[in-house]
Amino acid sequence: MAVLGMGIGWRPEIADAVERLPGVDWVEVVAENVCADHMPASLTRLRERGVTVVPHGVSLGLGGADRPDEARLARLAATATALGAPLVTEHIAFVRAGGRRTASPALEAGHLLPVPRTREALDVLCENVRIAQEALPVPLALENVAALFSWPGEELTEGRFLAELVERTGVRLLIDMANLHTNQLNRGEDPLKALAELPVEAIAYVHVAGGVERDGVWHDTHAHPVPPPVLDLLSELAGRAAPPGVLLERDDEFPPEEELAAELAAIRGRVPATGRLPERADVRRPGVPRAAEAARERLGLGQAALLSALVAGTPAPEGFDGARLRLQAVALARKRAGVVAKLAPELPELLGDGYREEFVAYARTRPMTGGYRQDALAFARHLLDAGRPGDVRARRLLYRWWAERSAPRPPGRAARLVHAARAVLAA
Repeated sequence: MAVLGMGIGWRPEIADAVERLPGVDWVEVVAENVCADHMPASLTRLRERGVTVVPHGVSLGLGGADRPDEARLARLAATATALGAPLVTEHIAFVRAGGRRTASPALEAGHLLPVPRTREALDVLCENVRIAQEALPVPLALENVAALFSWPGEELTEGRFLAELVERTGVRLLIDMANLHTNQLNRGEDPLKALAELPVEAIAYVHVAGGVERDGVWHDTHAHPVPPPVLDLLSELAGRAAPPGVLLERDDEFPPEEELAAELAAIRGRVPATGRLPERADVRRPGVPRAAEAARERLGLGQAALLSALVAGTPAPEGFDGARLRLQAVALARKRAGVVAKLAPELPELLGDGYREEFVAYARTRPMTGGYRQDALAFARHLLDAGRPGDVRARRLLYRWWAERSAPRPPGRAARLVHAARAVLAA
């Protein structure tokens, strides 16, 4: 495939609209949300029409201290093969820290967090990218991420960090215009300088998305219309080199189909033509040595301390802006609350308007110990142990909800009677 063209992020909530939208050449799907052996019918229909589908991973954590997990790589490879994808994409980020390497609790961020732009961190990232490239059946492209804070002691600008990553690994780039805009507002970085330093010939495609200002910082929400400054950055890039593909991201607060079509039209107006995908580089090129284990250990300790401050309420590591980390911690807790609300809608129904505030207070010092479903159960148990909610009927319903889902299998009639009796006592 030489070009991608104009695309939109495929999400189940807008699947029907995506199939109807005119001029959609390709879609991007979150890789972890689909199974290689059981694809959603909508994606199958799109593929039968000739629409390209690109899997977009969010959980590899290639910027982390550990080498990529073989099982996660195998799953991503199988998804790419099942979709007949011309490439796969991931992020320059870390998503977990701690564990055996640091002799500390393993922590999950539930979010894409920035890596320090140091040469030592770049060494680790390059080796992780090489491992991923060799495990995947198609080329890999990596996305720049947005952040509310900066690491102390950074040695490279974002543009130079990405350029050296490409030079050393041959990896392609997925440049997110909204993330460049976010980092301009939150970290004072010049997006035009970043674009000037980028190897534009390595760009596989670009993202555009919306956000919102809250608490004095810009949040890359993917739940709001694309703002004019992001479109202006897209025009700036298109003036330098036509990107092979442009994709509109929307992950929440989905607007009517007509608004999505209007946003796509506005994007087309900024990119009159698309270019060609870069050729696949030699993923076994020399110059990507193994990162020193000492470098991985230092990176791992730094990331574990940072993530603990963000999700477990420990003090901010030295050199970080404590106020910004507190804002990031609240943002992570709000994101957890949103995901849990989607997986367990009974919780916000039972708690009403107080759900989000209750969950954020709970999550600030309680990291996830499992997936989001386990998170929902742990939150419910926390409320029950505290005698909440105050309404007797709501507390009884919450207990039944928790009891039926916390057991290893659905309860039988006898168990349901026991739960009902305990619910009465809990009231």
